[in-house]
Amino acid sequence: MSNPFIVRKAAVLGAGVMGAQIAAHLVNAGVETLLFELPAESGNPNANVLKAVEKLKKQEPAPLSVIDRAICIEPANYEQHLEKLRDCDLVIEAIAERMELKSELYEKIAPYLNDQGILASNTSGLSINQLAGAVPEDIRPRFCGAHFFNPPRYMYLVELIPGEQTDQNVLDALESFLVTSLGKGVIRAKDTPNFTANRVGVFSMLATMHHALQSGLSFDLVDKLTGTLIGRPKSATFRTADVVGLDVLVHVVQTMQDGLVDDPWHVHYTLPDWLQRLVSNGALGQKSGKGVYQKQGKDILVLNLATDSYELAQGEVDSEIEALLKQKDPVARLAALHDHPHPQAQFLWAVHRDLFHYCAVHLASIAENARDLDLAIRWGFGWEQGPFEIWQAAGWNTVADWIEADIATGKTMAAAPLPAWVRSVGEKEIKGVHAQAGSYAPVTDSLQPRSALPVYRRQPFPDRLVGEETVYGETILETDALRMWHTGDQVAIVSFKTKKHTIDNLVLQGMQQAITEAEHHFRALVIWQTESPFSLGANLQKATEKPKTEAPQAPSAPPAPPSAFEKFFKRFQKATQTAVLQAARSLDMADVLMAGKLAEVEVMIAHFQQVSQHLRYSLIPTVAAVDGLALGGGCEFVMHCDRTVATMESYIGLVEAGVGLLPAGGGCKEFALRAARNAIDDDPFPYLKHYFQTVAMAQLAKSAEQAKALHYLKPADVVVMNRLELLYVAKAQALALAEAGYRPPLRPREIMVAGATGIATIKSTLVNMLEGGFISEHDYLIGSKIAHVMCGGDIVAGSRVDEEWLLKLERTAFIELLATEKTQDRIAHTLKTGKPLRN
Repeated sequence: MSNPFIVRKAAVLGAGVMGAQIAAHLVNAGVETLLFELPAESGNPNANVLKAVEKLKKQEPAPLSVIDRAICIEPANYEQHLEKLRDCDLVIEAIAERMELKSELYEKIAPYLNDQGILASNTSGLSINQLAGAVPEDIRPRFCGAHFFNPPRYMYLVELIPGEQTDQNVLDALESFLVTSLGKGVIRAKDTPNFTANRVGVFSMLATMHHALQSGLSFDLVDKLTGTLIGRPKSATFRTADVVGLDVLVHVVQTMQDGLVDDPWHVHYTLPDWLQRLVSNGALGQKSGKGVYQKQGKDILVLNLATDSYELAQGEVDSEIEALLKQKDPVARLAALHDHPHPQAQFLWAVHRDLFHYCAVHLASIAENARDLDLAIRWGFGWEQGPFEIWQAAGWNTVADWIEADIATGKTMAAAPLPAWVRSVGEKEIKGVHAQAGSYAPVTDSLQPRSALPVYRRQPFPDRLVGEETVYGETILETDALRMWHTGDQVAIVSFKTKKHTIDNLVLQGMQQAITEAEHHFRALVIWQTESPFSLGANLQKATEKPKTEAPQAPSAPPAPPSAFEKFFKRFQKATQTAVLQAARSLDMADVLMAGKLAEVEVMIAHFQQVSQHLRYSLIPTVAAVDGLALGGGCEFVMHCDRTVATMESYIGLVEAGVGLLPAGGGCKEFALRAARNAIDDDPFPYLKHYFQTVAMAQLAKSAEQAKALHYLKPADVVVMNRLELLYVAKAQALALAEAGYRPPLRPREIMVAGATGIATIKSTLVNMLEGGFISEHDYLIGSKIAHVMCGGDIVAGSRVDEEWLLKLERTAFIELLATEKTQDRIAHTLKTGKPLRN
């Protein structure tokens, strides 16, 4: 492509489940988007699209970053609006998986595509080269597959599948757009049935079903064995099938059966009779209310094949097998499965063995290299490690010996021998397929480095594979609680070492040191964690802990990146409960709740406020780089930095009210200050009442865009789509502030507050809610305390105060609430049950 590829406008063809959600994600990314569907038979011709857009507003997890983005999707139909395609730089087809329907649509739209626009099919497994046959010759260089995974907003993987005539420059341009603008992890898949991720992932499900039947294990037991215990999502195998849809699974397997007739595993490309029977009876899984599982009230029932009825799930993992699965040493773990005679262990070994065997035999035909295959499974199916990573970590040559022995004795699902390259890589120093230099590519018989596309220069620390080492820069200073480092430029980076990056006294002390050090020797400071979350807030359990004096420990190896499924937040209520539970955990401090310790807690709160203020008034720009949860004190750090750069999937909020407290690290002060700055006619209350509602209701933003709407983030704060680009963009923002001649903001000498009048107004609303039974007396007390702080205390409306006045109000109100029995009960109850208590 001669000109830079810029997607000014896009179109999605097909307003079904996938098409509508792809359109939603495009508008999440700020791309003007048309959504096409067949015209309605009567009434508004765009009724089908409008109905699909309305569904987007109600779906969970939410496809839209904020509901208001729905209005940015422009409805269109194939009879009236094909001319609008001329303005589109990218057209994504997402209609039903039928070759004839897609071909017919391509012929219809082809005359309306512009000379530079890219046409991509979201097919999950149909041949791109066959589809290209219906595309005019001049468009084929701009035609390819772009397979999004469901749900498109949350699933990181997109498979990019070229056809024989696809222009390499087109692929590079589209990959760059997908990575940065849509925040995706892209692999180049080959044009084989079901491509890479579904080919391997679905085979893994088929192998699991095969061995489950042979072992006589119940469906629920299989799911317990093949879920989190082995580094896969909790939905495991059969629950995943229900969520995806049993009819969809049938279609995908049928594609493999029809298109892979010479495959050594072809006999296994079929689904068991019981599953076919479920589909025939309309039991399609979650969408039909019944599949392998069925929910009745609060009970989860599972299909029992012996009785052909649904019964309570009762399968239990053997305690000895569970213990060996929890071993940290991957060599010992897989060896134990191989050697242990228990049926559950032998089942798991067989599942792993046949998967390894399958991947080795098919690698050359379905992926460019082992890295793409492993990342496809991690990103598309949510596994912590891909198949080759598990194999390599467990001892490449030993596992290869075991596989070959089982092939020789007929235990494997197919008799195909392991390809010669398996032994070849085992003889080399890396003893596997992944190394620092690259990952094994069988076609070239060499290690293939990561992509050299310029877009990947924006990812200083890509997702690490087994065999790769990640070094996070050069250390500047390090304590038990945090590390400050740099990558050879003028930006200092601070990363916490505490569990879930909670903030305790040691973190606060380290932050004071880090900011001071950065002021003397660097141009900017970025707070960035080497893995999600950003921070779950203050840990008051360590309020009285003294700093250790021994030499700092060496940084531990970075943990494995979070799985794709961890990025899912189910319903908003569930997400809020999760946030409140984490807030309670950070307050897990039975001894601190004793009256004699409250003074020491107040000292820590004061220390926290000092660090927040130091971030605000530092002599150099401070930037918070946020991914995942930023709760309570973590949110307050964010609010005090000069700039925040947050991934779309950042969940930010002041959630203290959920456990009977209020923000006291400067959060209430910050909202009071913002209300004063935005005051209309010298009255801050119109803004303050909205800020009060946010704090009092412990509102958790479900995306970075919603965090802006709730004013946790400022209008100038930046939202990035790709989590791997977060640090790159944060550093760029920090240096931009420095280059602009950064000066810290002037301290406000007079902050106008709403005073007693504002407090009274808020209390009158609270009284009505109390009398109506919407809140409890303790909720009223919490709300009153929050109002007292945010309105500046019981003083005349319009009075001017300084920041220290508001900060002292925060500290006092926090301690007063912490001392109450009902707040203590809320914290204890949330810790015990994981749910908020309304007492």
